[in-house]
Parts: sequence; structure tokens; C-alpha cells
Amino acid sequence: MGERLRKLLSVKSIITLALTGVFSYLSVTGMVSASEFMTVFTVIITFYFSTQAGRAGADE
Repeated sequence: MGERLRKLLSVKSIITLALTGVFSYLSVTGMVSASEFMTVFTVIITFYFSTQAGRAGADE
């Protein structure tokens, strides 16, 4: 459990979660359109998971 918490609190994870929160807020308040939100969110999530996959592949 401690290892999972440490990984969750890595800088990359914090940035990913913060950006997700910010863009969710902007989308709900109408400052960002749904299509713009989906574009940015897709880029963020793709980057996050591609770096996670790269790290997992390096550990093997």
C-alpha cells in the first residue's frame, strides 16, 4: 500500500490529476468547450499511460 501511495504522489501523477481537475472545472463552467476538453484530456491521459507503460517495460 505504501508503494502505491508513493507512486500516486509522484510529480507526474500530481500534474496529471491537477490538469484533469482544472480542465474538468473549466469545462463545467463553460470556459472550455467539450471538444477542447476531450482533446486536452486525451493528450494528458495518453502521455501519462504511455510513460507508465514505458516504465513497466524498462522494469522487466
